[in-house]
Amino acid sequence: MYMLESKGGAIACMFLSLFFLGTWPALLTMLERRGRLPQHTYLDYSITNFLAALLIAFTLGGIGKGTHDQPNFLVQLAQDNWPSVLFAMGGGLFLSLGNLSCQYAFAFVGLSVTEVITASITVVIGTTLNYFLDDKINKAEILFPGVGCFLIAVFLGSAVHSSNAADNKAKLNNFTGDYKNGDTSSLKDGDIVKSKDLEGGSSSADNVEAGTAVFLMELEEKRAIKVFGKSTLIGLFLTFFAGLCFSMFSPAFNIATNDQWNTLRKGVPHLTVYTAFFYFSVSCFVIAMILNITFLYHPVLNLPKSSFKAYLADSDGRVWAMLAGLLCGFGNGLQFMGGQAAGYAAADAVQALPLVSTFWGVVLFGEYRKSSRRTYILLGSMLFMFIVAVAVLMASSGQRTSTAKE
Repeated sequence: MYMLESKGGAIACMFLSLFFLGTWPALLTMLERRGRLPQHTYLDYSITNFLAALLIAFTLGGIGKGTHDQPNFLVQLAQDNWPSVLFAMGGGLFLSLGNLSCQYAFAFVGLSVTEVITASITVVIGTTLNYFLDDKINKAEILFPGVGCFLIAVFLGSAVHSSNAADNKAKLNNFTGDYKNGDTSSLKDGDIVKSKDLEGGSSSADNVEAGTAVFLMELEEKRAIKVFGKSTLIGLFLTFFAGLCFSMFSPAFNIATNDQWNTLRKGVPHLTVYTAFFYFSVSCFVIAMILNITFLYHPVLNLPKSSFKAYLADSDGRVWAMLAGLLCGFGNGLQFMGGQAAGYAAADAVQALPLVSTFWGVVLFGEYRKSSRRTYILLGSMLFMFIVAVAVLMASSGQRTSTAKE
């Protein structure tokens, strides 16, 4: 079994996890904006997300012989460690609910702001819990100023959303006759947004100027989740609910692997990060399948009804949904590996994933194009606080001396 122990290796895992976890939401957003039902997308995503956990468990978790304190994956499956297993599965439950809520929040609040608010709530609550669960192995004088930076970022993120929503409202109110007729002949080539359409699909919104009223209206016509006329409170509720769920899954995983509450019988080794991640992913997969199959027949937010047969026949976008699942699965696995080595509080630095998501939002979807100067200033300030926060949290990394049960 491969065990990551070095601080440098842990930080490398965090950076790679940061990229993966910041990219998969962009793929789900791309498919929703292209008109694919979120229930279909999430079912595909859930399958490969679980397969990633299986691959990690049977490779990194099964390499070579384990020891009594750190048995390999297959040996540990037969041990009496159910208290820790339940904590791991509880973490998977929280993550599944959070990711599912985020998928719908992306449509209402936008990719960037959703990620900012959920990540900031995760850090403020989850990192504080992990700090005490990890027996304070992280440097508090560095860690908590980093948490403060995330707290500032959540307020800036809310301000960005408010400012950008006002900008979009003004654009729609000033919608001119030329735009109503779809006349874009006066637009400059440099102002045209071309979708990075890796599947060959297209929409009329891909060929108009990003950020204009006609762009917003044609996007609304194409996308699966209709947002015009719906209260923004729906999106904010989903976003804050997702953030609360995300803030709990990492502490639950921490308890599963380190048994701070001494729930295991004497002599029973702690769950390794690979075994805990397997049970975590089983729970995440089961909850996602139950909820999304239910949503096929009883959809939310006025989405059209579907069926399992229709899902199986809907192959358009399946490759990208499955890629999103792999990215999320490996991203979570790398985060937990880094957290076990350097402290789960420091591993929460991957919650700076909005830096990556915002990049994809601007490049792929034309977010914040033609927004006001105030919106740009707030956006820049928000991203700056995230850069500071991720640097500070990584600087607070400690090194776990032992994972064995005393």
